[in-house]
Amino acid sequence: MHDIKFIRDNPQGFDEGLAKRGLPAQAAALVALDEERRSLIARLQALQERRNAASKEIGQAMGKGGDKAKAEALKAEVARIKDGMPAEEEALKAAEAALHNALAAIPNLPADDVPEGPDETANVEIRRHGRPRGLNMAKQHFEIGEALGLMDFETAAKISGARFVVLKGALARLERALGNFMIDLHTREHGYTEVNPPLIVRDETMFGTAQLPKFAEDQFHTTDGRWLIPTAEVSLTNLVRESVLEEEALPIRVTAWTPCFRAEAGAAGRDTRGMIRQHQFSKVELVSITAPEQSGDEHERMTRCAEEVLKRLDLPFRTLTLSTGDMGFSARKTYDIEVWLPGQNAYREISSCSVCGDFQARRMDARFRSKEGKGPRFVHTLNGSGVAVGRALIAVLENYQNPDGSITIPEALRPYMNNETTIKAP
Repeated sequence: MHDIKFIRDNPQGFDEGLAKRGLPAQAAALVALDEERRSLIARLQALQERRNAASKEIGQAMGKGGDKAKAEALKAEVARIKDGMPAEEEALKAAEAALHNALAAIPNLPADDVPEGPDETANVEIRRHGRPRGLNMAKQHFEIGEALGLMDFETAAKISGARFVVLKGALARLERALGNFMIDLHTREHGYTEVNPPLIVRDETMFGTAQLPKFAEDQFHTTDGRWLIPTAEVSLTNLVRESVLEEEALPIRVTAWTPCFRAEAGAAGRDTRGMIRQHQFSKVELVSITAPEQSGDEHERMTRCAEEVLKRLDLPFRTLTLSTGDMGFSARKTYDIEVWLPGQNAYREISSCSVCGDFQARRMDARFRSKEGKGPRFVHTLNGSGVAVGRALIAVLENYQNPDGSITIPEALRPYMNNETTIKAP
């Protein structure tokens, strides 16, 4: 959510930020909406003041030696003002809603160091770790899983439809091992606090992290008007909604391993085979709440925490800075981590780590009180995948596949797999 005061004071800078995202100028239209709102506020205040003054004058006119005709005229004036007030109040509510809705539909402005470009072609690789394994005739994860008899898309389709999977036996255990490994790493070594948050949330919660209103079609809606979370970012970030924190409590770092649910409304025809793009998947999420001065360093730290998961699993990856045309709605700056998938002979996203500035905090009314005792300021929020568990499973299957169809279990996961070293067909 943008600050209309900032837009009024910096209309050119605001429009330049939108232009970097390929969007038209909107500052003038937003200021005009705000002018209407301010005008209605002033008019309503003037009417209230006149009503109060006229009411006092009635008493004076009715007093000793008063003017009865004047008193009656004043009473009529007060009645007219009173009768007209509801319409004025409704006009103000409509103007406030129009401004609020317009601001809510505008994405965050990119940071100055974000590369400009229309889409993923303008993303910039900043580092790479590990070398892609030289595998002859590498199979894709769904070929491996189905050959093992432990990955079943056909039965999942009978139960739930397309974009679901049933994992069995050792693969179900391997996915669980990955989630446990990530949570243990982030809580024991990276300083995050584990949270088990709600998976079903209210409109206000989804609005706070900007899934609503713009991306409603990508979400699953319940019959009682709530939403299944598309990521634990929603629940974790909203832990501080409508709060005033003490600066000493910052940064707050929380993590959760949860199921996630996405309608994938815009993904028709994309990744239709396998587990890359599912309606239901699990992910370990990282969220940080910081003071504004900390958020840049925290973004770098969070990204390193996510990268460490892949390093411990010995999976090759690269990290990119997303361009202005490829960033998410709430982000000021985003790093994507892409893991190497030999079955696809390509790097694919496994984590996005974003700093959102005060964009989400304004939507949630999440603030902190500085050490200097100055008035409350909005916190900065950050979120990142640490990492997507299903995609990590895909990466392990493809990078650790053996010619005989078995899978070597990465050393980091063996303590979670009863110290077994290999997954074979039952």
